[in-house]
Amino acid sequence: MNASVSLPSVLNIRPEAERAPTSGIVDVFNYGRNKPGLIPLWVGEGDLPTPSFITDAAARSLAAGETFYTYQRGIPELRQAIAGYLERLYGNPVDPERIFVTSGGMPAMQIVMRMVAGNGDDVLVPTPAWPNFMGALVTAGAQPVGVPMNIGETGWTLDFDRLEKAVTPKTRAIVLNSPSNPTGWTATHDDLRQVLHLARKHGLWIVADEIYGRFIYEPSLAVGARTPSFRDVMEPADRVIFLQTFSKNWAMTGWRLGWIEAPPALGQVIENLVQYQTSGTPVFVQRGGVAAIEGGEEFVAHQIDRARRGREIVGRLRDTGLVEMPMPPGAFYAFFKVKGGKTSAEIAVRLVDEAAVGLAPGSAFSQPSEGYLRLCYARKPEDLEEAVHRINAALPAIVAG
Repeated sequence: MNASVSLPSVLNIRPEAERAPTSGIVDVFNYGRNKPGLIPLWVGEGDLPTPSFITDAAARSLAAGETFYTYQRGIPELRQAIAGYLERLYGNPVDPERIFVTSGGMPAMQIVMRMVAGNGDDVLVPTPAWPNFMGALVTAGAQPVGVPMNIGETGWTLDFDRLEKAVTPKTRAIVLNSPSNPTGWTATHDDLRQVLHLARKHGLWIVADEIYGRFIYEPSLAVGARTPSFRDVMEPADRVIFLQTFSKNWAMTGWRLGWIEAPPALGQVIENLVQYQTSGTPVFVQRGGVAAIEGGEEFVAHQIDRARRGREIVGRLRDTGLVEMPMPPGAFYAFFKVKGGKTSAEIAVRLVDEAAVGLAPGSAFSQPSEGYLRLCYARKPEDLEEAVHRINAALPAIVAG
């Protein structure tokens, strides 16, 4: 379900475009999209709409006529607001010149991937991994190299021997997503130091996706109200670029608003790439971003509390004895393995048909993910209670059949 598109050779398009993988998540999404009564837990978003204090700020901007071209790097008010937010969260001053606003997390990722890798280059990605990392690299002409993580009774861990052995003269970067989509794995400070050591040793870039950094449930891993970050252990000269988005914390998936945090020396390069990609992010969208940061802490806390409750509910998937699922320390996904040898795509389709629950198949997330399913638990408890009940009722027949 995650194959590349096959087109007639007469069309003569670039191979990196043709190699762009089909999303296994979207395949199942499309299969069950219109099923009556289905509980959709397959994509990475909650069920809360954007709060009104954010939408009102965007509406005021539209009413004021802010509908023209704007700064490629983002309006100064938003860049300053983001810098202040990061300073409050991580405890160190952040220069607004390090902040570059993008039209969503995916454009941020595509810009960064184009900066650090291209034709003939390899980029290491610990797996299971969000499939869009792979897609962004493939369409940039680079080769993603999946490095399987270890899985044990207590959860997922990085395999540093595998990471070291995967480095070749063609390797340009490491992508590290913590907390992880789909597993919820969350790096410790020691993990981050080891990745930094590897990057320094081989002259590699680190692309740090810390988008779920506010969603942490294990007190032993928490640093105040967040997870460990490369910011805690890196030096100014380290080659680390951060990806971020407004989508998760502030329920703004449809707004398409994100940012890159990078050394100011890359500023003109990033500005140029923004220019040739989107020519900047709409001002009224950015005004919503300013409102989210300046007034959104109570809403973020509410989102985290809901996710914490959702995590407790989906833990009951193990009651059947057919599910292996270490409790995720971060993010808002349950990534669990169903015993019995069925493929993840087959199980996902049958759960749509027989339980009216939509989950993402593990095969979409690279090895070692076959037989796994991802469930997004950033939803109201009533939906999750019902989804767990339906899944637990349907799984015995699915496994047996």
